[in-house]
This record gives sequence, structure tokens and C-alpha cells, in this order.
Amino acid sequence: MRLLHTADWHLGRLFHNLSLLEDQRHVLNQLIAIIDRENVDAVLIAGDIYDRSVPPSAAVTLLDEVLHALCEVRKLPVIMISGNHDGAERLRFGARHLRQAGLHILSDLADFATPVTLSVGGVEVDVFGIPYADPEQVRSQFNVEARDFDAAHRYLVEQISEQRHATRPCILMSHCFVDGGSASDSERPLTLGGAENVAWEPMQHFDYVALGHLHGPQYRGGEHIRYSGSLLKYSFSEASQRKGVTLVELGVNGVTQIDQMTLIPSREVRVLEGELDALIAQGRTDKNADDYLLVRLTDRHAILDPMGKLREVYPNVLHLEKPGMLEARGMQQLDRERLRFDALDMFSDFFNQTSGEAMSEGQASAMAELITQLQRDEAQQ
Repeated sequence: MRLLHTADWHLGRLFHNLSLLEDQRHVLNQLIAIIDRENVDAVLIAGDIYDRSVPPSAAVTLLDEVLHALCEVRKLPVIMISGNHDGAERLRFGARHLRQAGLHILSDLADFATPVTLSVGGVEVDVFGIPYADPEQVRSQFNVEARDFDAAHRYLVEQISEQRHATRPCILMSHCFVDGGSASDSERPLTLGGAENVAWEPMQHFDYVALGHLHGPQYRGGEHIRYSGSLLKYSFSEASQRKGVTLVELGVNGVTQIDQMTLIPSREVRVLEGELDALIAQGRTDKNADDYLLVRLTDRHAILDPMGKLREVYPNVLHLEKPGMLEARGMQQLDRERLRFDALDMFSDFFNQTSGEAMSEGQASAMAELITQLQRDEAQQ
């Protein structure tokens, strides 16, 4: 039996206010191509199908198209759990009826210990799914002492372990932050205060653990306890990650092979660093100039409209940083007094570039008084 483990689709995601829906459609088409090429028997989606609890209609339409291609056209079973970005109640609308079409939506915590049994070519596998749940939900619903995420998750995993079949391979799906995992900037924290981690040890006896939440492909405690990672790079902190899905092959005695399959985005996410003139020259011959970019300018002087100039060659510059100016002025530790003088320096550079001459002493004095007054007014608000 061949299973495809995927997670963190985040359909409807905005990246610096830019819709990624067509980028998501592009990689989902690749996902379907992998399913066809590798003769996949079932698909596991480990949470965060949508990017928010009330997704835009276009995201719902895209999900409907993909599920139609999998469940209706290819007759493949699809098992999905809800993540912390999903609205569990909305996601499971019609879930009881959709089971007949092969779509199993596991977003009701009350059913966490009831498996979906897959049967292909004489191999039977039980799949248990733990939808995202915070400790308060587990504590109130099951009347147990669960003061943090680890205690709540451990309780649910132990209950499933007691229910598992004695001889069939068993897969666990969960949307959580496993202790020691490598996070990125785009994962929404599950809680404040750093108490969101769960231990991998209670899950080690399952044949495979399909995890969601962390966007980088990785495993913890063993290669069979694995994050497939997100479909796309959803922050610049993920620029070096290779995105994809995980192909898992199982026999009657459990997992026989695990492979990571790469997805190629229509536009990459990159970080460029250098002086403005050099980057503009590079952009004129860059074959991938449409990529989504964070640019770090190393120029040590003020530049008029650097974003506009960069976008003439790199139209998708989404974020601009200027570490060169900070280094030049020794501004690693800013305070209001130094900020006042830096603001005057910046205006002086701006004046020089637009007028072609330096400010007079009187003009500089008047501008210094204005900046001081503005900062006083700001402090009093």
C-alpha cells in the first residue's frame, strides 16, 4: 500500500498581501501528477488545509476541485484532520455523507479513537487522526488533568494505543509541535509562553506518524515520525527549505520505505543582498526575476525610492531591508536622541538628491527643530 502524506496547504494564504492561490494550484497539480505516477492508494492531509477558519470562496473552490480529482475521478480515499488554522466545525460540514465518496474528515475530537481502515491488495491499515485541540478542550471534553499541550496530546495518544488492532499496521495523524522540531516565521504559535511542545516518545510505537504544523520537512525521534512540510514557502525564513510531500510504502508488517517527493513552485522565494546598482544590473539578466524577493540593501547612504527602482527589474520585491545604513550610522542600539539626528541625516540626503545641493545652515536648523517638535508631540500622545 502506498500512502501520500501531505500537510499545511494553507489555501487562501496571503504572502505580504499577495494572493498565493494560483501558486497553490500549480503545486497541487504536481501533487496529483505524483499520485498518478507513483500509483498512490490513499492521501493523508495532516491539517491546516485552509489558512483561516473562514476561508475565501476561491480557496474553497480550489479544495473542491482537488478533492473531486482524487475521490471522484481516481476513487482514492482521502483522510484529513483539522489544524489550528482551520475552523473544525466548518471543515467537517457533510463529513458523514462524504465518507461514502472516500473523503474522511477527522475534525471532531470526540471521534479521535475511531480509526479509518484502509484495505488495498491484501494489506489493511488503521489510520487514527487527532485534530488540533488545545489542553482546555481535552480537559473539558474528557474530564482529565491536562494542563499543557504535552499532557493533553499524551492522553489522546495513549487512548489510541489502547484501541489499536493487535496485528494490523497503525498510522497516527496529528497536528502539533513536536519537541525539538525546527520552526519558521510562518507557523502561528499554538499558545503564548512556549508551552506548546509535545513529546515524540508516546508516538514511537506507531508504524508511521503523519504530522502537520511545522512547515519544514523533518522527523523527530525516528524517521517514521515525520512532518511532510508545507506545499509552498510561506515566509522568507523558509527560503532554503525544499518543499514537497512524503510517499510512504507499507506492507503487512509495517513501513517498508519512505521517500520525500519535491514540489517545484511557479515562483521561488528568495533573499537577495547587495548594493542597489549591482542588484539592478543582476535583475536585467535574471531568468527568475518574477520570484518573490526579500532584498537587503548594503548601500551605506540614503537612496530615493529604492523599492520602485528594484521593482523595475524585480516586480515581486515584497520586503526591503537596509542593514547597510544601520551599520554606517552605528544604529544597532537605537534611542530617541540618536534617532532624531539620524532622521535629520536622512532628510539631508533626500534634500540633496532631489534639489542637487546641500541644505543651508538655516534650513538644517529649521528641520532639526521640526523633527524635535514632532517627536515631542508623538511622546505625548
